[in-house]
Parts: sequence; structure tokens; C-alpha cells
Amino acid sequence: MAIESINPYTGRRLRRFAAFSWPKTERILAQAHQAASQWRSTTFAERASVLRRAATLLRERQDELAYLMAVEMGKPLRDGRAEAQKCAACCDYYAEHAAGFLADEEVKTDAGRSFISYAPLGVVLAVMPWNFPFWQVVRFAAPALMAGNVGLLKHASNVPQCALALENIFHDAGLPPAAFRTLLIETELVEKLIADDRLRAVTLTGSERAGAAVAAAAGRAIKKTVLELGGSDPFIVLADADLELAAKTAAQARLINAGQSCIAAKRFIVEKAVQPAFVKLLKSHLEQLRYGDPLNEETTDYGPLARPDLADELSRQVADSVRQGARMALAGGQPRPGTAQFAPVILTNVKKGQRAYAEEFFGPVALVLTARDAAHAVALANDSEFGLGAAVWTRNPAQGEAIARQLENGAVFVNGMVKSMPELPFGGVKKSGYGRELSYLGIREFVNQKSIWIAKTAQLAATKTE
Repeated sequence: MAIESINPYTGRRLRRFAAFSWPKTERILAQAHQAASQWRSTTFAERASVLRRAATLLRERQDELAYLMAVEMGKPLRDGRAEAQKCAACCDYYAEHAAGFLADEEVKTDAGRSFISYAPLGVVLAVMPWNFPFWQVVRFAAPALMAGNVGLLKHASNVPQCALALENIFHDAGLPPAAFRTLLIETELVEKLIADDRLRAVTLTGSERAGAAVAAAAGRAIKKTVLELGGSDPFIVLADADLELAAKTAAQARLINAGQSCIAAKRFIVEKAVQPAFVKLLKSHLEQLRYGDPLNEETTDYGPLARPDLADELSRQVADSVRQGARMALAGGQPRPGTAQFAPVILTNVKKGQRAYAEEFFGPVALVLTARDAAHAVALANDSEFGLGAAVWTRNPAQGEAIARQLENGAVFVNGMVKSMPELPFGGVKKSGYGRELSYLGIREFVNQKSIWIAKTAQLAATKTE
């Protein structure tokens, strides 16, 4: 079998890689297992030196990395450079804070001393998607490596050059080669890896189906997992919101990465009194965005979807929803079947029973739902099997906070666009997954949170007397 790198804008195949066999994959796992015992014995200062060097290389190579993202999955160059810079900031963040996050935590008990220590687990497998081919990996790798773990990366099959470029960065930064390796493998080898006792944990960002398969395999092997899955993020607009700012941000939030983001705003839940005005403003902002070659910075605001089949499926979701009663307020979509190009679409009159109401639309389709009032908006937002991110727009911060507390999501932004950042934990609830990445919570996912109890001298003496 082969793993191919194909430019979604031109359709041209760029490179072809032979998929690793199981014997080759097993050899890499054995090397990683051996490296884990060595890497865990390094100091935080030694690990931080490697991560800071990786951050420097990410910044120095940002143009090269942005080019790879553009030609492999269609991300415009400026967005690719921003992604590389964000990865660098994440490496610096954990280089600076990991020692504090994993310092022994004293706990008062009946002992002379008792505390919680944090020790690395060993080899962690990361199964990652194509939509943010560097950021998705680094937000796992930076904390995992700083905690003393080692990583194996099974990246999406359409971004092999991105995966190998990141491996090179870590190696060039001074990380022992076996401590981070890219596995160019087919999906069927993932389960064999998970079943191997030398692998200690798995993290996955991807679809519900992929998450369920990995979680089932990990459950059979009794392995720790973190899952970040799909999202159909609500973007609530109350009647008192700054409509112009909300609509402008809504367009940006829906079109980030051509709409291919788990935390892109997808369901726009708008109070009835201001919905016509909001839709008009949203349409105006979306129509101003320009489609084009991701390599052309002068004329391109958004590029193609990552693969033609993704655009085909999105077209079917839109068409089915219209047949089920949704209305087209902005008619974009594919110019023809089989192309990765997809112009923005706005669907209104979205109601229960439509695909648009229940499913994640992974592309530039804005789904507009009507709320009678704030309470109804919360009910609509929570009436979803997903629970990743959410946004609330209101001129009343106290009301925004109150609504944020009621929403069933892993992150809620009031009067702002949902985003991930090293300082805040990232993850979801319900079918959006479990566990957290980033912040101090993220680095504590793949460690042994060990309780240590040491007797008082008096307790020891009493034991001897007995």
C-alpha cells in the first residue's frame, strides 16, 4: 500500500510513500520503548532546551512548513505561517512551565510527609488529523515530551510530508531520534500498536468513528486515552449583541481553515428579533472572502477543502437539508462534483429532523437557527450530541457568563471567537470526546499521578515497639 500527498487545489499527486510494514513499525516501537527509559531520566532543564530549540526551528522554517500545508491540505500560506508560529509558542510555553506543572504536590495527611508526584508513562501514540497538521501534533507532543514521555505519530495519510517535517524538527532540535517518530502506516496497524504492552497511552483527534475504534482497542488493552472528536459549535447571538462585530467574527469563525475546524462556529443561534439583520451582515462578510490558490497570498482568503470526497459529502448534507426544509440564504457550494472547491453557504430555517440540525458540517456552511429568547438559545445549543466549543454574543457580560455556565461545552467564549491556546485546557464533552489537551491539565493526562506516603518518625518507633 502507498500513502500519497496530493495537492487539493490542482489535483496533482506530489509524492508517494510506501506504507511501513508491521515488522518495520514494530522495530520503531521497540526503539521508542528503549528511548523512553532514557528520556524519562533527563531533567526538565534538558528537555526544555530541546523544546526551545524546536520552537526556534519552527519559526525559522515557517515558510517551508506553510508551503507544505498549502500543497498537502489547502491551507493559505499566511494561515500556515501563523500555525507554525503558534506551535513555536506552545513549545516555549511548556519549556517554561512544565517543571511547575509537574512539581510534587504536598498533601496533608496523617503521614510525616505525603505528596502527589507525576511520572511519565512511556510511549504515547498520537493519531492525528490533517486539518491543522502541525498544531494538532505539537499540542500533544510539547507537553508529552516535557513530561518525559516519548511519542509515535500516526498522521493522516494525506499529509505525510508535514508529518516527516515535524519529525525532522524535533530531531534537529536535539531530541533522541527514537523519542519521536512518524509512522507512515495504514489504519489497520493502529490496533496492533495499541495492543502491544510497550505502548502505554493513545491520544486521538479525529472523527467519532475513529475515536470509537481507538477507544475500543485501548479499552481491550486497558490503555489511557484522550479523545478530541467532532464539534458542531453553537454561536449564540442575543438581541442586544453588537451585530456588526458578531457577524464579522462569525464569518471568520465559519471560514477558518475553509470551515474545516472542530471548533469553527457552525450553528448560529440567533434571537428572532435580530436574525434577518444578522444573516444579511453575515452574508455580506462571507461574500467578500475570496477563493483561490493557497500559494497566492495576494488574492486568496480561503482555499479548497482537503479532498474532493469531503466536498462531495458536504454537498450531499446541504442538498438533503434543503429537501428537509432548510432554506438557502447564500448559495455557494461545489461548482461541480468531484472538485475540492466549495464556496460559502448559509442555510436558514434549520430545524430538528434535518441533517443540518444534528450533524457536523465540516466545511464553509453556516447553519442558522432561530431562538425565541436567551433561554431557548441555550436549549438549542445544548440539543446536540457534540460539546466542544461555543460562543455567546451580548452587550451584557454578566448575562454572557451566566449563559456560558449553562452550556454543555468544553470551552465557551463570550464576545470572542473560540480558539485554542496553551494557557487554557482544550477538549470536549458528550460525543466531542474526553480528556484535555493544553494548560496544566494537558500535561497531566499522560503521567502517573502517584501518591507517596512517608511515615512520621513517631509512627516508625511505634511500629518497632509493637
